[in-house]
Amino acid sequence: MKSLRLKFSLTLFLPLLFLVACKQSSEPIKSDKEFRVNFEKFTLENGLDVIFHLDHSDPVTAVALTFHVGSAREKEGKTGFAHLFEHLLFLESENLGKGGLDKLNARVGGSGANGSTSRDRTNYFQTVPNDALEKMIWAEADKLGFFINTVTEAVVAKEKQVVKNEKRQNYDNRPYGHASYVIGKNMYPADHPYNWQVIGSLEDLQNATLEDVKEFYNRWYVPNNCTLVIAGDFDPKQAREWVEKYFSEIKRGEDITPLAVRSSNLQTTKKLYHEDNFARLPELRMAWPTVEIYHPDAYPLQILSSLLTDGKKAPFQQVIVEEKQLSSNVNTFNSESELAGEFYLTIRAFPNTNLNEVYRGVEESFAKFEEEGFTDEDLNRIKARIETGFYNSLSSVIGKGFQLAQYNIFAGDPSYINKDIKKTLAVTQSDVMRVYEKYLKDKPYVATSFVPKGQVELILEGSEKAEVVEEKIVQGRADEAFVLPETTAYEPTPSSFDRTVEPPYGEAPEVKIPELWNGELNNGMEVFGIQNNELPLVQFNIRLKGGMLLDNKEKVGVANLLARMMTKGTQNKTPEELEAAIDELGANISVRANQQEIVISGNSLARNYNATLALVEEIILEPRWDETEFNLAKQSVMSQIAASRAQPNSIASNAFNELLYGKDHILSNNLLGTQVSVEGITIEDLKNYYEANISPSVAKMLVVGSIQKNDVIGSLSGLEQNWAAKTVNIPTMAELPIVEQSKVYFYDVPNAKQSVLRFGYMALAENDPDFYPSTVMNYILGGGGFASRLTQELREGKGYTYGIRSSFTGTDIPGPFSIGSGVRTNVTYESAQLVKDILAAYPSTFTEQDLETTKSALTKGQARAFETLGAKLNMLSKISAYGWSPDYVKERTAIINDMTVEKIQELASKYANPDKMIYLVVGDAATQMDRLEQLGYGKPVLLNSPVE
Repeated sequence: MKSLRLKFSLTLFLPLLFLVACKQSSEPIKSDKEFRVNFEKFTLENGLDVIFHLDHSDPVTAVALTFHVGSAREKEGKTGFAHLFEHLLFLESENLGKGGLDKLNARVGGSGANGSTSRDRTNYFQTVPNDALEKMIWAEADKLGFFINTVTEAVVAKEKQVVKNEKRQNYDNRPYGHASYVIGKNMYPADHPYNWQVIGSLEDLQNATLEDVKEFYNRWYVPNNCTLVIAGDFDPKQAREWVEKYFSEIKRGEDITPLAVRSSNLQTTKKLYHEDNFARLPELRMAWPTVEIYHPDAYPLQILSSLLTDGKKAPFQQVIVEEKQLSSNVNTFNSESELAGEFYLTIRAFPNTNLNEVYRGVEESFAKFEEEGFTDEDLNRIKARIETGFYNSLSSVIGKGFQLAQYNIFAGDPSYINKDIKKTLAVTQSDVMRVYEKYLKDKPYVATSFVPKGQVELILEGSEKAEVVEEKIVQGRADEAFVLPETTAYEPTPSSFDRTVEPPYGEAPEVKIPELWNGELNNGMEVFGIQNNELPLVQFNIRLKGGMLLDNKEKVGVANLLARMMTKGTQNKTPEELEAAIDELGANISVRANQQEIVISGNSLARNYNATLALVEEIILEPRWDETEFNLAKQSVMSQIAASRAQPNSIASNAFNELLYGKDHILSNNLLGTQVSVEGITIEDLKNYYEANISPSVAKMLVVGSIQKNDVIGSLSGLEQNWAAKTVNIPTMAELPIVEQSKVYFYDVPNAKQSVLRFGYMALAENDPDFYPSTVMNYILGGGGFASRLTQELREGKGYTYGIRSSFTGTDIPGPFSIGSGVRTNVTYESAQLVKDILAAYPSTFTEQDLETTKSALTKGQARAFETLGAKLNMLSKISAYGWSPDYVKERTAIINDMTVEKIQELASKYANPDKMIYLVVGDAATQMDRLEQLGYGKPVLLNSPVE
C-alpha cells in the first residue's frame, strides 16, 4: 500500500549551554551551536504513524509501539483496562504463540521486552541487536493485528491476578501507597477520567469480562491510534519495506475523536486523612489544579517547582528543613497530562511531627518566596539543569525513540521537541510569578495527611477521613483460581502471506568494544577512560575503596554520613555557594557510599568538564565540616531509618543481609546504620574517617564521553599535586557462614497484603572463575526475565506474583545467590514450595533447547553491552577493579559458547541447591508462618516480636 511521507532533519537550537569544548578531538564532534536529531516520518494508509531515527554508534535498534490510549479512555466502573492490556499483549499472538514476544526477545539477545501505561498512552518497547530488526517488526505487527483472538476467559483470569499483585506491590503494601488515589478522587469529579488511577481498582479488575476486554481492544488498539518508532543502526529503505509488508494489511479502526482538555474545576479546598498501616512518618501532600501538557504555562510551572524546593536558596528548604527542622526534604513538581495537570507538594515529616506545624511552615515558605523572589541567575541555573537532563534523556536509542513518539502523539509533530526546549529557555521571572499567582496563591487545593496508625492527632485540622479500599486477604479465594489450557482454539486472522514463518536474522552485528585508555598519576590514582563524541557530555566516577567496610562496628553509618557531607560546602564555599557553582554549570556532582566504596560521580556538558572537575577537586581536598549541615544530615538519616522499619522490602533486605553475613559481620548492617549508632556519631568521627581513608592510593577515576585522554590527565594536575597518598588498610574478609541445611525465617508485618520472599545463600565473588559460568547457568532459571522458569511458573503459570528474579551478585568478595519476589499473601507457602520444586528439578530438566536459547540470548546481547555512557562506565569499573582485559566481553562469549548441558547441570547442582539456602519471608505471620513448615525445613524461626 502507498504511504504518506515526510522527512525532517530536526535541529535543536540550544543557545545557553550546548556548546562543545572538545573541538580539538580527532573525531568529528557536533556543532558548537546545535545538536541534530535526524528523523523520517511517514504514515501508512491504515493510519499508522512510523518514525525512523538513525544512530550508527552501536549495532543496536530500538523498537517502540505506542498507542494513544491510557486510563483516560476507560469508563467509570471499568477501570484498569489500559494497564491490563499492557500485560496481555505480551502473552500470546497468533503467529508467535504463547509467550512468543518474550521468548523471541530472549533468543535474539534483546534488552527484555517491556511496556508502560499512563493516563493517556500505552507503550511497548525493546532494544535488540540490529540483525533482529525484521523479527521485531514482524512480532510487533502480530501484536497489533493478530492478537485478540488468542485471549480467552482463562487468560484474562490469570492476568487479573498478575495485575492485582502489581497493585499490591506498588500501592497497597507500601507506605503512602494510597495517597495518589485519594488525591485523584477528590481533585476530579467522578465522571472525569483522571478521577481513577491507571492501575484501576481490584473490584473493577475482578469484574472485567472477556467481552469487556475485547470491546476495549477493538476500539483503541488500531493502526490509526498508534505510532511505531524505530531508532538505531539500520537500513531505512529496507526497514520501510518490512514495515509496509507486516503492518499495511492490518485494518484501520474507527476514527478516534480526541478528548477535550478538561481541568479539574476544583472550587474549594479539600482535606483528607488516612491512618497508614505501613507509614512510620507523617506525610503532608498538597495538590493544586494546573494545566495540560505543552500549555504555555507548563514551562514556568516546571521552573517554579525547582525555585520553591530545590537547593539551599529555595524558600521551602530554608524554612521547613533548616529553620523549623520539620523534615529532611521537600519535593514539588508539576505533572502535566493530556487533559489537565496538577502541581504537587510533598513533605514527609520527622517522627511525631504535627502536620499543622508543617502547614504553617508551608505558608511561611510561600510568603518568603513572595517577599524575596529570585534572580535571573537563579532562573538560568535551573534552565541549565533542565538542558543537561534533556541531553541525558537522549543517551540511548530507546530514549530518543520515546521522545519522538511522545511529541508525535501529544503535539502532533515529532519536531515539537525543538519548540519544547525553546519554550523552557524563554521563561522569564515575570512568567514564573504570574503562574504562581494564577495557580497556587490563595487557590483551592487537595491536602492529604497520611499518618501512622494510632497517630490521628497529627493530621491537618479540618481533615475528613479518606475513603480508602483496603483488600482483605482470604485463604483459598475461589475467584483467584484459574486453569490455563495447553492450547487455545480460535479462527485465525486472514493474511496475504504466511505469517507463521519467523523472519531470518540479518547480517550478524560486530560487537564494537570501545577503545579504552588508562594512566596513573604520580600520587597513585589510576585513571581509565573512553572517548565517545556522540553527545557533548562527560560522565565520571572517582571510586575510593572502603565504604562501610571501614566503619567502626559501634558507629556504623559514618561512611554514609561522610559521603553526604562532602557536597555540603568547602572551605571556600558555603553549602549554598557550592550548590550554585554546580548549578551554573548545568552539572551534577554527587557522593555516595556503599558496602565497599565511596563513589564521587560527575555529569556535565563537555565544555564545562574542567570547571566541574575543579569543584570535585575542591570537595575532595577542602571539606567544610559544617556543624549545622552535619546535624541536618544526621536527622535526615535517622528519619530514613525510622521510615524503613515498616517497609516490607527494606525489612527483607536488612534481615536477609544479617542472615547471610551473620550478626557480627560489618557488612550485615544497613549502610545507614541504626538509630543508636547514628545518634552516637560525631563530626569528629567523620574527620577521622576522612583523614585515615580518603586517599589516591585507593582511588580510581573512570571517565567517559566527549573528551580526550590528554584533557582528562591535564584536568587532574591539581589533584595529582595536592592530594598526597597515604596507606589505607582494607580489612580482609572473615569466613562467611555456610548454609549446610535450609532453614525458614519469618519477619512479621501484620496485615501485609503481600509476602516478600528472599531466598539464597552466600555464593561467589565476581572474579571467581565460576561466577560468570554460574550467571550463564542462571539465565533460564531466573535471570532471563520473562523467559525464565521462575517467571513462567510463578507469574505466567500461577499468577502468584508481579515479578520474580534470581541472580548472582558479588564484587572482589563473595556475594549472594538470591531469589526475590513479592507474592500474594494467601499463596505464600505455595509460592515458596514452587520455587523449591523449580530449583530441585532444574539440573535434570535443563535441555539442549534451553542451552541454545541461553547461548543466543547472551552472545547476541553483547551488541548492547556498551550503548550508553553508563554502560561504558560500568565496563571501566569491571576492568579497573579486577584487572580484566578490555576484551573481557569476547572472553565471556567464549565461555558461553563452550557451555554444555552437562556443565549447566553441574553448576546448578552446586550453586542452586534448594536444600542449602536461607528461606526468608516477610509478611503476615498470623496467617502464613505456620504453613511454611510444610516446606520440610523445620518450624520457621520468627525474627521479631509481633508488632500491632
